[in-house]
Amino acid sequence: MDIGMLEMQPPEKGAAINTLVFRPGRCTNCGMCLKVCPHRVFAPGERRVKMARADLCMECGACQMNCPSGAIAVDSGVGCAAAIIKAALRGKDEVVCGEECCR
Repeated sequence: MDIGMLEMQPPEKGAAINTLVFRPGRCTNCGMCLKVCPHRVFAPGERRVKMARADLCMECGACQMNCPSGAIAVDSGVGCAAAIIKAALRGKDEVVCGEECCR
């Protein structure tokens, strides 16, 4: 029995609040999240990937949909939609998801 399956890695203290949850004990190091994440939230590791920049997650859901082991969960679309709408309303070209989405 792999006790690591119960292990969860929350976002770093002070990071933007989002719904991204990474369960490193379930990670098989397939690297799919590294390939599909547009913001490079995950980084390569020795035995499994690491959640390197959780605050950059725009909650698109690509990582969850492509993770064969179920190590990643995210409520897709929540943060991304808010960031796109706010950027459009403010006339900004760059869409930034993070603390700005919550204000």
